[in-house]
Amino acid sequence: MKKTPKYEQIANQLRDRINAGEYQANELMPDQVSLAEEFSVSRMTIKKALDTLALEGLIYTRRGDGTHVMGDISLKIETNSPADEHRGLTAFFGQDRVTSKIIRFDILFPNEALQSHLKLNKNEPIFDIVRLRLVDEKPYVLEHTYMPQKLMPNLSEDILANSIYDYLKNDVGLKLSGAYRKIHAVFADDLDIEYLQCRPNDPVLEVEQVAWLADGTPFEYSFSRNRYDARSYTVLDINQGNA
Repeated sequence: MKKTPKYEQIANQLRDRINAGEYQANELMPDQVSLAEEFSVSRMTIKKALDTLALEGLIYTRRGDGTHVMGDISLKIETNSPADEHRGLTAFFGQDRVTSKIIRFDILFPNEALQSHLKLNKNEPIFDIVRLRLVDEKPYVLEHTYMPQKLMPNLSEDILANSIYDYLKNDVGLKLSGAYRKIHAVFADDLDIEYLQCRPNDPVLEVEQVAWLADGTPFEYSFSRNRYDARSYTVLDINQGNA
């Protein structure tokens, strides 16, 4: 089993302190230098741990004013996901809790829409992937994903059963950079009914995404479909100015 990165271990400990009330709402947290000394790590590792908690909406940082615990966490439930988060489910929940069921794994040539989204020509093959992601063995999200074969030629079902993002970063050596995401509501289709246990005409939260590498190359075009009562998305808006 792959060892949990140090920054994730530290983020877990800091999260536990917040949940236990050791760091109170609106309270100023220890600075990065103090935390680095406490955990015997670099400031960069501490920054990555704090960035993880900020993405979860538990803390926020104002320039020149330090890092504070969020004042009202009543809206923060485990099924919330930051709307600007693109690390993948495994990074968010932990690899021990997330499993995958492969529904489709094919190779095809892209139509005009996929050529546009992935910046490919019509003769460049792509992977067509549908996976049911489960958290704690319960259906969580149905992912429809398209990826250029040339960027990940050795992609396999064994990899799909775990984390694609871990494979791309750690095995292929790709540098994932960002994503454009559109969130909207649709009605449940046949796959949602079968795998997400939706009822006909249930609303489904669909997240359409294009994700790209550090050099601007698109590596993913996807639709993630969530039961209306199983997941929500949050946006943290912190005013960095004085106005």
